[in-house]
Amino acid sequence: MIANARMYSIDATTAAAWRVLLEWVAGQSGVSFQVIDYPAPQPLPELWKRADLGCAFMCGYPFATTKPRPTLLAAPVPSPAAYGGRPIYWTDLVTAVDAPIDNLHDALGKRMAWTTEESQSGWHAPRALLAPYAKRHEGPLFAETVGPLVTPRNVALAIAEGRADVGPLDSYAHDLLRRHEPKLASRLRVIARTPATPIPPLVAAPDMSPGDARRVRDALLAIEDTDGLAAARESLLLSGFAEVPASAYDVLVENAIRADSLGYPRIA
Repeated sequence: MIANARMYSIDATTAAAWRVLLEWVAGQSGVSFQVIDYPAPQPLPELWKRADLGCAFMCGYPFATTKPRPTLLAAPVPSPAAYGGRPIYWTDLVTAVDAPIDNLHDALGKRMAWTTEESQSGWHAPRALLAPYAKRHEGPLFAETVGPLVTPRNVALAIAEGRADVGPLDSYAHDLLRRHEPKLASRLRVIARTPATPIPPLVAAPDMSPGDARRVRDALLAIEDTDGLAAARESLLLSGFAEVPASAYDVLVENAIRADSLGYPRIA
């Protein structure tokens, strides 16, 4: 089987740290999988469909809508205090640090970046946040939409380089960007945040045996207390992993349906 942490591998340092953790999980669990590279712009939905998927990050909205659902293993608990020791995240709406944009109202009529239409943080979460504005607004909210940019880092670059005016960043990816690419992160400013929702989990193929899933899950839960992984956890701003019920991600579908009902099926 294969494993991958591309969703939260924002650079070579974080990719290496995730490899350390995932290879340790394979050894600790006794469930053999190979940590593979799967760089952008290769489509993540194709990775998630693989029958040999052993342990990979999957965006929450696709997880909630895929039939049959992948096997949910565990979800990361980011270490910054804002997460409160919970497996949650949100979307930061960001603009350039010197842009004349201070809130969502100011962003209307500007150029809006996005990642992919499968993404909770890069599409569905900002869509839900913007839907009430669309209900009151005639016509498109933005002069232009810029995408698909695929990754949060590409959104950050587009805004920093002046190719877009505002865009969504997965909060955990944003924190990793601040930690490992402070020069780029310092060029951005948060103007709004979406409500917190369950963070993208690590999953396996739907037909992974319950025994293998339990062993991999137990290894993921043990990461928090394993001294030899302290450096990797620090690099990844990670406290550890937590068990999360699959039903926790149903709220993402409910939010998307609510945005649809407000007449905002697409970011526009």
